[in-house]
Amino acid sequence: MVVFVAPGTGSVAFVAGRRVGGAVLRNRARRILRAAWRELAPRVVGGIDIVLVARAAIRGARANELMAEVEQVLLRAEVISG
Repeated sequence: MVVFVAPGTGSVAFVAGRRVGGAVLRNRARRILRAAWRELAPRVVGGIDIVLVARAAIRGARANELMAEVEQVLLRAEVISG
C-alpha cells in the first residue's frame, strides 16, 4: 500500500488499479481501505488530503492484517497520532 499526503481540505481517496486484480478484488481492496479509514479517521491530523493506493500484494490478505498495515503506514507518514 502507498499513501500520498498533501496539504488540503481533509479529503481522502481510495485507489485500486488493475494490477490488484479483477473488479471484485479491486472493490474488496477499496472496501477494506475505507473500513480501516473509518476506524482511524478520528485520530487524523486536520488540513491534509490523503490518497490510499492498494497494491497487488493486497490480494489474499485478511481484513484485520490490512487494518493494522493502514495504521502503521499512516503513523509512519505522521498523519495520525500514536
